[in-house]
Amino acid sequence: MTDTLATGVARTDRGRGRRYERVGPGGDPIAAGGSADPGEDAERPRDDAGVVLDCGWGRLVFGQTFHDQAAVADILRSEAAGARDICIYLRDPHVLVSRLPDELFIDPSLTYRLPLYGPRADTGTGEQTGSAGTPALTGGPPELPGVRIRRLRDAADADAVNRIYASNGMVTAPVEVLVDNAATDRFLHLVAEVTTGEIVGTITGIDHVAVFDDPDNGASLWCLTVDFNQAPPGTGQALITELAARLVARGRAYVDLSVLAENVGAIRLYERLGFYRTATLCVKRKNPINERLFLPAMPEGYDQLNPYAKIVADEAMRRGIRVEVTDPQWGELRLSTGGRTILTRESLSELTSAVAMSRCDDKRVTRRILADAGLSVPRGRTATGDAADAEFLAEVGELVVKPARGEQGNGITVGVRTPEALATAVELAARYCHEVLLEELCAGEDLRVVMIDHEVVAAAVRRPASVTGDGVHDIAELIERQSRRRAAATGGESRIPLDDMTRDVVAEAGYALHDVLPEGQVLAVRRTANLHTGGTIHDVTGELHPVIAEACVAASRALDIPVTGLDLLVPAPDQPEHVFIEANERPGLANHEPQPTAERFVDLLFPGTRAPQRLWTPAGAAPSGA
Repeated sequence: MTDTLATGVARTDRGRGRRYERVGPGGDPIAAGGSADPGEDAERPRDDAGVVLDCGWGRLVFGQTFHDQAAVADILRSEAAGARDICIYLRDPHVLVSRLPDELFIDPSLTYRLPLYGPRADTGTGEQTGSAGTPALTGGPPELPGVRIRRLRDAADADAVNRIYASNGMVTAPVEVLVDNAATDRFLHLVAEVTTGEIVGTITGIDHVAVFDDPDNGASLWCLTVDFNQAPPGTGQALITELAARLVARGRAYVDLSVLAENVGAIRLYERLGFYRTATLCVKRKNPINERLFLPAMPEGYDQLNPYAKIVADEAMRRGIRVEVTDPQWGELRLSTGGRTILTRESLSELTSAVAMSRCDDKRVTRRILADAGLSVPRGRTATGDAADAEFLAEVGELVVKPARGEQGNGITVGVRTPEALATAVELAARYCHEVLLEELCAGEDLRVVMIDHEVVAAAVRRPASVTGDGVHDIAELIERQSRRRAAATGGESRIPLDDMTRDVVAEAGYALHDVLPEGQVLAVRRTANLHTGGTIHDVTGELHPVIAEACVAASRALDIPVTGLDLLVPAPDQPEHVFIEANERPGLANHEPQPTAERFVDLLFPGTRAPQRLWTPAGAAPSGA
């Protein structure tokens, strides 16, 4: 295995996912005759060498190991495209930044430290266990039902970690770098695994003693994050406490972390666990990834944008495209570069014609166009309020009742079986649109496919909101907790309403809202999978069956629309059977990480610009048109 740490002249080799540094005093290259093999003397750097560690998403530069700030500057200026290097523990970082103000900046983050101490016991595996002796962590890691914290093992784990990174807007890393790093004693790459085998959280610990014989006997943690769609409450804390216990077992004195000053929720968690703030600052290079952190001001109105408009603005600014927020509440932007100006509202742009938009706006028209193109749609009819409605119900057995126009799942009733329920459902739908559509209920998973320029860019299965019992809290409390987590993860876009539909779904499962759900039991609490009512989204782009992909291309061409979100029902995304339900002319691009939806959208708007390089590409990702 090739090591990720060395000392010396910066050499980047992203083709193999590796970067080595050999830096001598003052940043001078080490003379010929020094070891060319990084594995030869990388185990412990020379006393006169600065230490740089490749973490995959970027390099960690240990500033306290450099004798000359010029060497640090050279390292940061050699940052690879698409990476985010961080220099920490540098003495007088403000002096370095003052010398290169156009290239470097002080990161607006805070450093927190957790003292580590406690009993140590040999596990017989070569690694000792213990407990962190701070008030919040005394007694070792708490048990979290259904979650196991373990080390990252292989490429599949690394892919899962990258998906979580991407879904949270973090820089990804080459899979081979993560796997190689996890096999060394310098890194403690931990993942949180649920009973289904899915990875729902991750944290990276770095042992400073293993890296450079740190005289302060310290460690640091990085990249703590969870999958907010699937991770149970407490997953982040479980990862922190498990890492702390493993570092205590190694006899480390403390663990540090860096957190953006604006991340109030994370800071609150760290302080509750016993972390305290230190004066350590970080230095970063001014690059497109860090732009939001060092620009004097974002466009006026930027902070008021919803996530679907903000993801477009962010991608445009990364490419140097001028962004003007013309209506923050409406999510409207004016994007300009090189004499070309385009207005957008989230993923809707001037490139979508009014005719194409109207075809998606009315679900009856969408059905007719897709059916005429030879594509599969459920049997359906417009409600007339007479006996014909009941006859259609008797013919198909079970219905979905929805407004002919509308979005976000408003007014939709699923699973209508009786004439009485049909009348109630039609009345509800009519509150949102006087024209009501009756459709045959088709079994299957709710699949959303995002099409840009008539190409499949992302595919995701959408699942109704659900809660997992802990044997302590009643169902209403579980719903409220899950709703808060969904709202936090989606910028307030996703919440689970405690309404009659939720009560009915819970009652159909044999429960009431005041009942305590047994530990580990999963209970669906909504019928529809809409994000806005708490639904979750799971990327399946790499699994999409070619027949479905071809049908989606045909659908987008039939509608003659450059950007659309096609909704289908499928037995499984990797099987060919499907029916089209509707098309959305303004699909939410922020819901489909790690797929490059925003990148492809801006490619469409400004084909002459280029998206920033990615260090990892998810399975099934569409190639860039730039």
